[in-house]
Amino acid sequence: MEFIGATEEQAAAQNELLLHSLMAAAGIILLLAMVFRKASHLLLVLANLPFALVGGVLAIFLNGYFSAGGQATLSLGTLVGFVTLFGITMRNSIMMISHFDHLVNEDRQPWGLETVLRGAGERLIPILMTALVTALGLLPLALGSGEAGREIEGPMAIVILGGLVTSTALNLLVLPTLALRYGRFGSTTAKAA
Repeated sequence: MEFIGATEEQAAAQNELLLHSLMAAAGIILLLAMVFRKASHLLLVLANLPFALVGGVLAIFLNGYFSAGGQATLSLGTLVGFVTLFGITMRNSIMMISHFDHLVNEDRQPWGLETVLRGAGERLIPILMTALVTALGLLPLALGSGEAGREIEGPMAIVILGGLVTSTALNLLVLPTLALRYGRFGSTTAKAA
């Protein structure tokens, strides 16, 4: 028989989660590269991940999940929160970039500022609804994060809520700007100034 402590089990669970997350991320990037077929589109989708990371890390900091030495105490809940947050963020950015592509290739809109504004405006409600519904569902968990039995769900909810705020705002404001500047939509893409 072997007796191990909760700390060793938590470390093993974190390592396993990180390994599986990295494998899933590699698979997702490969699938997105096959779907988009343009490096610029893939990079635009991936550009939204730091937006989410900023909000998640800020939420951890504001809720006291840093130790006295300034080290983040990443629990299993915070790691699950980041994985979930990255999934939601990727969905929103894929929805935005795919809609730009649809407007140019299917609706035959010329690529430029008008198309970017139209595409961002048409994706405003779906992106806001995704964030709002997720936030409303996680708010009770975040508010009760200090209670016993919520050691995983509380930090997870806090990370997701913090990341949703920044990623949603920046997805609707910065991503269209990046797409206008670096996006290559359609066969004859007009270069944006």
